[in-house]
Formats: sequence, structure tokens, C-alpha cells
Amino acid sequence: MDVNRVRKMSFAGVYPHYITKVERKGKTKAEVHEIIFWLTGYDEVALQNLIEEKRNFENFFDLAPALNPNATKITGMICGYRIEDIEDPIMKKVRYLDKLIDELAKGRAMEKILRK
Repeated sequence: MDVNRVRKMSFAGVYPHYITKVERKGKTKAEVHEIIFWLTGYDEVALQNLIEEKRNFENFFDLAPALNPNATKITGMICGYRIEDIEDPIMKKVRYLDKLIDELAKGRAMEKILRK
């Protein structure tokens, strides 16, 4: 896993892929936003600003108002890696987001996705 490459990857470049992935499965952009807001503490305005500024993933998570305390409940495999075993804090947060988007695309209930 190339941590530096992922850290420098543009969130704005990956974001449309999140939307496309879930829309193909009958889910919505609003649901993706709900997940992002829950995980990071961003709101709609802040998210749009970060996308327009083409922030990388490192900035995206470093500038996040507050990582949800229940994020540590996100476990399992994503992209061949066990989330619990990822040591780099930014990479772990990126994989948290990837896992939540995957769960949405697979039709998991939002209540379970948000670890309520």
C-alpha cells in the first residue's frame, strides 16, 4: 500500500467515483454526504469548499472538524487490508471512508453503516 500516494491523492478526484459507485446500486449523493458528514464533522458548505479547492486526502482529514468517535467501530477488510491493522492514521481514515461507501453500495442500512 503506497501511503504517500494515497495521502496526496485529490479527494475531489475520488469523490465522483464514490457517487457513481453508490448511484449504480440505487443509492444517492445525499447518502454519501450523510456518511462523510458523520465520519468527519464537515457540513455541506465545508465539503463543497474542500472539493473546489481540490484538497488531497491528507488535508481533507487533517482539516476535518471532528472524526466521529464511533469510527473505531469500523472494522473488516477493504482493498485487501484489515482496517484494524492499518497503522498510518490518514490511511486508516481513508479506508474508513472507503468501507462506509462500500457498505452503502452493498445496501446495508444507514443505521448500521453509521454504527448506531
